[in-house]
Amino acid sequence: MSSTFLLLLGPALAFTATLVSLLLASNRNIQNYSTNLLLVLSGVATVISGIMGLLAAPIAITLPIGLPGLPGLPELPIHLRLDALAGFFLVVVGLLVAFVAIYSVGYIKSLQVGRSLTPLCVFMSLFILGMQGVVLADDSYAFMICWELMSVASYFLVVYEHEKEANHKAGFLYLLMAHLGGLLILSSFSILFVNGHSFEFAAMRTAVLTPFSASMVFLLAGLGFGMKAGLMPLHVWLPEAHPVAPSNASALMSGIMIKVAIYGFLRVVFDLVGLETSAWWWGGLVLAIGSSSVVGGVLFALQQHDLKRLLAYHSVENIGIIAIGIGLSMVFMHFGHPSLAALGLVAALYHTLNHALFKGLLFMGAGAVLHATHSSNMGDMGGLIRRMPITAALFLIGCLSISALPPFNGFVSEWLTFQAALMAPSLEGTPLSALIPFSAAMLALAGALTATCFIKVFGIVFQGTPRKPAAAEAHEVDRWMLMGMGGPALLCILLGLLPVYVIPLIAMVPKILIQNGQLESLVQNGWLWLTPISSERASYSPPIVMMAFILAGIIAFLMYRRGKPVRRAALWSCGHPHLNARMQYTATSFSQPLRHIFSDIYHPEEKNTRSDHGHHLLVKRVRYSVHIRDLVWDYLYIPIWHLMEWVVNGVGWLHKQRLQGYLTYIFVTLLVLMGFLI
Repeated sequence: MSSTFLLLLGPALAFTATLVSLLLASNRNIQNYSTNLLLVLSGVATVISGIMGLLAAPIAITLPIGLPGLPGLPELPIHLRLDALAGFFLVVVGLLVAFVAIYSVGYIKSLQVGRSLTPLCVFMSLFILGMQGVVLADDSYAFMICWELMSVASYFLVVYEHEKEANHKAGFLYLLMAHLGGLLILSSFSILFVNGHSFEFAAMRTAVLTPFSASMVFLLAGLGFGMKAGLMPLHVWLPEAHPVAPSNASALMSGIMIKVAIYGFLRVVFDLVGLETSAWWWGGLVLAIGSSSVVGGVLFALQQHDLKRLLAYHSVENIGIIAIGIGLSMVFMHFGHPSLAALGLVAALYHTLNHALFKGLLFMGAGAVLHATHSSNMGDMGGLIRRMPITAALFLIGCLSISALPPFNGFVSEWLTFQAALMAPSLEGTPLSALIPFSAAMLALAGALTATCFIKVFGIVFQGTPRKPAAAEAHEVDRWMLMGMGGPALLCILLGLLPVYVIPLIAMVPKILIQNGQLESLVQNGWLWLTPISSERASYSPPIVMMAFILAGIIAFLMYRRGKPVRRAALWSCGHPHLNARMQYTATSFSQPLRHIFSDIYHPEEKNTRSDHGHHLLVKRVRYSVHIRDLVWDYLYIPIWHLMEWVVNGVGWLHKQRLQGYLTYIFVTLLVLMGFLI
């Protein structure tokens, strides 16, 4: 089987799924099974081609499709290339696509019978095809075509339930931000084209850029890709779009699409521009934005009561963690520490893989809960662990992983990021030697807050007693949805226990992006120990930690059960004869202490309403409500909106002229053009 065939097999199967979903639109069941089977095969083929890209030499092919040559213009065929960077992201894309496609078989069956599945199946397939194409593109023309395909297809997934006003608003905001980001990315490619005289990435790599041009490419690409990735303060579309999209689409958007933006940034800045031309402030800016995203994302996630919106804010946080690793890599590389730069990049890439898995798992779990309770409001849930035990167990694995608790995979990548940050003394005398410890402190704070947040999530959703009848009548989801969630859950455990088998593959990426970046110390002590710098400095053994936890649990169980029969009794409730759901913590009350601690950030809008029985001492009901607004809207986007309104109103008179006025405009324009020609 040729390498070219493997390279094209994944996208070809995704495109075939699009055609099949159109042809079988009249039969829901066959359309569902056929489309998702092809997407599973596409995901598997994508993983295989990605591993091939990590292990083999780069492969480049040219497809004889695109734009034909015109007088004075060159031909624009589509160039594709598979190297280690593309290979790693293909593995990330393929893994989650395969699991989500399995999950989608059961999820789609649960959708409203009267709703057509064709838009969901068609745009899901095109969405996946676009992401695969972005990763494989080897010229700016093909890259932007696939980028727009990915953006437009995901827009139609966001507005799938188009009769809801929330979907319209979220879709408009998402499309606006996506196309603004696309224009910024196109502008960065334009600078590279002017200097490289070609749309091909190979020519752009050899282009000689002035420091100003290189910085402009970095800023434009950073803004464009940061907007799609959801970095603060460019994240505002993300908590609006993810909650309203179908849960299988949310899993792909949060698990993969925002990582494709990370790929684009690495491809442009690390590969096409090259870090040898970077300025010292590039890495510092990435570190600062990553740190603000980490803390801002988790702080706003803590105050959410909508489960999917909460998970969306945690995507902002985890993208910030990835940005911190990338920023560390850029800083260390600029100041001549390639080994530390490689460590920072490996930490960022490992967290990219980990986040794709546990965030995909959590969004699929949220979809299962939504399917069972018909609500994503945590205030309507409770007690689901008794009615959905398997979903609860799988969701708990995702909660432990995203909370970076050992021995799960989230801990490994965050621990590697900390180990890279702790090497800040190597930069003594540089202007960034103080920023790195600050970023590490923000990462530590975010880790503690994330654990708090997911204690709230799991406790409110799965423990306690049902708060609404729908939660009391919930039932376990079908085997397709459970299998789709089971795959990422298993990998969260394996990637946490055996990172020494995965990191050597990921380390292929720094070898092509960061010359002389050596990471042999990471796996020099065998499969049992992970050693980022040296064994004298720090080592971590996930299997030993796992065995210690298991042993401690067995000892605690035996000590508790020794000679003591199990006694069951009614819960004591301060003398109240009966327990009810209103006596439990809600999502709002659980996060109340943190809301007061960080009140200067939240600016909460609290409201108390009280009704009585005709006398102010005879209270009938007290109702408390609180609203937390994302302050980025208040301090950035709304002022920009008011400024635009002021400008538009100021120049409105230009559009209210008579015929003579418009003729004057034409005459002045002709005079200006003639002045340029003379």
